[in-house]
Amino acid sequence: MPYPIIPEYITVHLGAPSEAAENVTVPFIEYIKNVASGEIYPTWPEESLIANILAQITFALNRIYTEWYPSQGYDFDITSVTRYDQSYEVGREIFANVSALVDTLFNNYVVKGESIIPYFTQYCNGTTSVCEGLSQWGTVELADRGYTALDILRHYYGDDINLVENAPTGENLPSYPGLPLAIGTAGEEVRILQRELNRIGRNFPAIPHVEVNVGVYDAATAAAVTAFQEIFDLPVTGIVDKATWYEIKRKYVAVKGLGELLGEGISYSEAERLYPRQLQLGDSGNDVRIVQYYLDVISYFEPDIPATGANGNFDEATETALKAFQEKYGLEPTGIADRETWDALTVRYNVLINTLPEEYQEYASLIYPGSVLVPGSTGQSVITLQKAINSIAETDSNVPTVQVTGYFGQELQEAVSYLQMIYGFPVTGYVGPLLWKTIISQSQGDL
Repeated sequence: MPYPIIPEYITVHLGAPSEAAENVTVPFIEYIKNVASGEIYPTWPEESLIANILAQITFALNRIYTEWYPSQGYDFDITSVTRYDQSYEVGREIFANVSALVDTLFNNYVVKGESIIPYFTQYCNGTTSVCEGLSQWGTVELADRGYTALDILRHYYGDDINLVENAPTGENLPSYPGLPLAIGTAGEEVRILQRELNRIGRNFPAIPHVEVNVGVYDAATAAAVTAFQEIFDLPVTGIVDKATWYEIKRKYVAVKGLGELLGEGISYSEAERLYPRQLQLGDSGNDVRIVQYYLDVISYFEPDIPATGANGNFDEATETALKAFQEKYGLEPTGIADRETWDALTVRYNVLINTLPEEYQEYASLIYPGSVLVPGSTGQSVITLQKAINSIAETDSNVPTVQVTGYFGQELQEAVSYLQMIYGFPVTGYVGPLLWKTIISQSQGDL
């Protein structure tokens, strides 16, 4: 999850990580009230209470943000055991003043320096257990001396501690995108993968560096994934399935020290998004055009899903088409293109183009193949692309011709880059659905 949010719910394991115990999923705000009521005394000075509650909120958010337990194969966010995490007890009495404070503090958390992630706010009670982080009983003494909550936090964690206030709340989605990542996959998850592999590669130089400015899973990314899988004894496929994704996540958290007091943290620029989280009514641009393209291909074969008009504007027609698709395929009909909906669109699109009725087979090669064509791609789609470019070159001598080999090499990449330039696309050398549609239409004389 590139930007921290306050989750609506948190799943707590009522025991040590590997212990056979129940998982309970509770509202995040109720979880913090429970932890605070079990670990601090309601009679403490208010600034002490606030400092402790902020530390407890931030600790839990750090566990969620780093996917500390899911990356180890567990199906929960945090445990109830203080040896590992924080004290949570089902049915615990909640103190009234603690509850009131949590109501105002639950969407605030601690960060360090320029980092955007919730800091690892380690703490101990300061009497029976002592640690390098915050001393809970020590906060009482500091509050009595006139320290504010922020002063207290800086006393224990450093002068560069700051607070994020009024953070947005939302659903706590797992970072794994739901579908394996392979050559041709594009999107924010690919950029996250590439950034994390590059950071891991600083500690493990056998993992080659990859570019992250486009967010396309290319041959270089596959090579980095392959190297990672070889180093860490995973099946060597060059494809990122769930197991590989979370092993990369776990190693990234480890080398960055995101679960440690002296961790590197993550800056805003490291987490900046290229692709939007979701698309909805009123949005516009190429991302909308891609959704419309997929919907319109699906609607051609499924008349109960209306066409969108494909104008690049997320208008009512697009919303209506998307709602129809969501309802048909068992999704909540929100009319919003979120990650779950995009995955479903991708799956349905690929099923359709790979199972076309016989009467459409002669046109099958002209339909976008469902994944981005990148250097290293092979097959019939590359042949179609090469032939289309040569067809365009017959009427435009400035367009370079290419050999029809079925392999996406440097020659084809240069030709694609030129077409991107003259058609007004970002020059990446990769062919996604919109450029594919443009090249095929131009080669057919439809533009």
